[in-house]
Amino acid sequence: MIVGVPKEVKDDEYRVSMLPVGAEELTSLGHSVLVEAGAGLGSGIVDSEYAAAGATIVEDVREIWGKSDLVIKVKEPMPKEWPLLRKGQVLFTYFHFAADEKLTHAILDSGITAIAYETLRDARGTLPLLTPMSEVAGRMSIQEGAKYLERPQEGRGILLAGVPGVAPAEVAILGGGIVGSNAAKVAAGLGANVRILDINLDRLRYLDDIMPPNVTTLYSDRHTIRESLERADLVVGAVLITGARAPRLVRRADLTRMKHGAVIVDVAIDQGGCIETSRPTTHRSPTYVVDEVVHYCVTNMPGAVGRTSTYALCNVTLPYLLQIVKHGWRACAAADLGFAEGVNIDAGRVTNKAVATTFGLPLTPLEPASA
Repeated sequence: MIVGVPKEVKDDEYRVSMLPVGAEELTSLGHSVLVEAGAGLGSGIVDSEYAAAGATIVEDVREIWGKSDLVIKVKEPMPKEWPLLRKGQVLFTYFHFAADEKLTHAILDSGITAIAYETLRDARGTLPLLTPMSEVAGRMSIQEGAKYLERPQEGRGILLAGVPGVAPAEVAILGGGIVGSNAAKVAAGLGANVRILDINLDRLRYLDDIMPPNVTTLYSDRHTIRESLERADLVVGAVLITGARAPRLVRRADLTRMKHGAVIVDVAIDQGGCIETSRPTTHRSPTYVVDEVVHYCVTNMPGAVGRTSTYALCNVTLPYLLQIVKHGWRACAAADLGFAEGVNIDAGRVTNKAVATTFGLPLTPLEPASA
């Protein structure tokens, strides 16, 4: 099998989808690896490291898309990559279809098989390929939120930790999953007063047991959300419904309850955002202000810390990639229902229920016998 590793073309995306060790593992099994020249530079990996591991360095990305049976990426293909997609090809990457109807139709029209990192499940029912980037994004949400609370960034002029004699910041985290718990750890470690809101009481009990005393867990409903918004200097949107659009928990009218210069970091923006006023931003232009509230809605937050994120991501994607090249994705899906959930689109058919429901498209489940 020929496996292609193109350079990421999304704005300010510095991750790469394969480490040199991945190229070594694949080539030792008799497969070919094509790596676009410069693909790893954003993560501090030079072409010679891939070449030493057995990969072929390719100057023209069209050759990678044209020859590869399987292409592995980090982010969804950008519009300029859509014409390069080839019918029958397999693309293994983050897609986040629910946030992008144009992308969904482009992939349907291309005839490729789209295996999405963010919906693939393991034997425990967790999302192993989403988890490491959620950990990075959760921790970054506090780092970025603290920066944009500074007055030169249009924030309130609040130091998250406070100082002796001055109260620390109030942080509200909507969602107690991987993103939310990592955000809470960092915010609490800095000394902020933290609230985590969630609708899963078992999860709240667990978080209440493991978090320090400056973290409070609350059941999430309209009243607790509004009250938390009124108190908060920093709000982190950390809600996930696997494969589907994020629910909008904060409405436009709710912003009037917030303090002027408060900051919202909507980590759920990859899935459409959980704040009504959220819209995708980039690392180059990360924020905007609505009703005196600063919004940070960068869609590829972990891309800013490319080296950390690349190693964290490739640690979990490589075992699945090896299974795909050894057995084929159809055999993997037939043997593992969690893997099958990662197959969102196959040859012009939507095979993931959440994606089909989001856009009102026909659902064609993978057939056990042929999947």
